[in-house]
Amino acid sequence: MARKVRHSALESRSARLKLQVRRKPYSGPSLARGVSLLYRRNKGSGAWVVKTSNGHGAYWTKASGLPMHYGDANGKDVLQAQGVAKQLARGGDGAGDNAPITVDVALKDYKRDLEARGANPYNAESPRVHLTAVLLAKPVLLLTATELRKWRDGLLGKIKPATINRVCRCLCAALEQARQHDERIQNRQAWEVGLVGLPDAQEARNVILSDDKVRDFVSTAYAHDHQLELLVDTLAVTGARPSQAVRLRVEDFHDDPLRPKLMMPKSAKGGGRNRAKKKHERYSVPTTVQLATNLRQVAKGRADDAPLLLQSDGTPWGANPGQTYHRQIDKIVAAIGLDPSVVTIYALRHSSIVRMLLQNIPIRLVASLHNTSVQMIERTYSKYITEHSDDISRKALLRCVPPIGDNVIAIAGRSTETVGRANELATAESRRQPSVAS
Repeated sequence: MARKVRHSALESRSARLKLQVRRKPYSGPSLARGVSLLYRRNKGSGAWVVKTSNGHGAYWTKASGLPMHYGDANGKDVLQAQGVAKQLARGGDGAGDNAPITVDVALKDYKRDLEARGANPYNAESPRVHLTAVLLAKPVLLLTATELRKWRDGLLGKIKPATINRVCRCLCAALEQARQHDERIQNRQAWEVGLVGLPDAQEARNVILSDDKVRDFVSTAYAHDHQLELLVDTLAVTGARPSQAVRLRVEDFHDDPLRPKLMMPKSAKGGGRNRAKKKHERYSVPTTVQLATNLRQVAKGRADDAPLLLQSDGTPWGANPGQTYHRQIDKIVAAIGLDPSVVTIYALRHSSIVRMLLQNIPIRLVASLHNTSVQMIERTYSKYITEHSDDISRKALLRCVPPIGDNVIAIAGRSTETVGRANELATAESRRQPSVAS
């Protein structure tokens, strides 16, 4: 049973009735370090308010949920309010199970859930890098749309808009999971409104490289690191995501002198209950004979279940290869005359998709070979095709009949005699037409 902390100004009904009605709560007793009980004197019934330190020099307040009809004369209501306040702020006498879930705890819980589902725990770590200490310590049930939007907008200029959207999506997922596990959290609108995605943030990331630039990308990677070159070459040829390629096993390489291929692991993007099952599924992707020759050398004599692509020190790339190779990729991009802040290793995937589309490969097949959907292909890449299809579209331009005159130019596919005869007929027809007086 909670011990009553005495406070003469609030512990009795008569004392509270003497207080002036106002919006700002009256200070009450300190219940523990960083936890105090306040009292708001309203026109009708009063209300107890919990004030708790966030551990970083600021405080948050929360109504205890106990309405005060001026209370009992014996002070039982004060004792009850103190017990509820401790439970709300600290989970009751030191037990943390009932304490409000903070943003920090929500991200930790989300990370454990991702690991249990076989998903990438990095999605729970990426928001933490950008969140302030005050926001991390704040209970989820006290978050507001205004402060979340202010935090989101504060990231502009620091990271790319597309990265901001990804970070916000990860944070939203963590907060939504916390809401599902704690019925006290009723402010879902805070992150649905405050963390809404920035418009047109994805457009600048879909960088399409020419075939010559892709070849330069691969050859320059080889000059930096042979193992990195194998990864880059695999991404350039297959158009796979880096997270897929690094999960290739030796047995996924099907060697053939003329028709080699890789059984590429699926990405399992989009979540769902069967994420772990999807990550074990494979789909066939053809490769070049040259890439197969290089892969044959690294696969020789190794176990079937061993990773096919390794780092220079012989260790696997891991679930987040970008954290390892991003500085090297920046150097490679700069070496081929491109901007590392614009061009990433994902440009190899974008270029592979557009290359196939320009070769008139059916969009359904392009989507399957890149482990994506037809809808995603149409939405993301259609607007870029016209920028890279000049040679193809010129073949369909209308060829008009050449102007009448002595200087006749032959039309492709028609002989000079045929064109000349057409001009003679046109001239004769014009002579038969009545002239118009000037």
